[in-house]
Amino acid sequence: MTGEFAIPEMEAGGAAETSDRTDCGAMDEAAFAAFYQRTARPLWAYLARVSNSATLADDLMQESFVRFLGSGFQSTEETACRRYLFRIATNLLHDHWRRPALAGIEDLPETALAAPDGCMAEQVAAHLVLEPALAKMKPRERQLLWLAYAEGATHQEIAAMTGLKSASIRLLLFRARRKLARLLQQSSASGGRRA
Repeated sequence: MTGEFAIPEMEAGGAAETSDRTDCGAMDEAAFAAFYQRTARPLWAYLARVSNSATLADDLMQESFVRFLGSGFQSTEETACRRYLFRIATNLLHDHWRRPALAGIEDLPETALAAPDGCMAEQVAAHLVLEPALAKMKPRERQLLWLAYAEGATHQEIAAMTGLKSASIRLLLFRARRKLARLLQQSSASGGRRA
């Protein structure tokens, strides 16, 4: 696996997939299927990028949806439901990081063992440049960058998803961007010397 993931298809049962309002507390099967279709791929991408593991992202995504359904969360706004789901996923990531690390080949990120296939040249180049830099960053830094730039979340939404104070998000994002830029500059400088 190269970081790509096929979200299992669920039939929406005729639910209007363009609706941006969902009653999280009273979701029937069709409403949940539609919500799942709209949120599973972004949630998995977030988990995979932050954890740097596609298999862990698979497990945590499943657990996030199970806990979301069992939570009884009440809201009529899909954005609130989505934030709550991402908050659950973030808490599961934190729980995973608190557990003692196991050392073995199965714990290596899949990107360490296989080159990306089926990608266009630009994606391969971006993968080769970004992956090593992101791997050197702390999970919290990857998390903030992903939520801000891949998910397009606002500072308030990031705070709600991560449990951080809204006022600190701006500074933490600034530091994460600066660190990523420094790592990318170091990577290009060291690559230039070898050529």
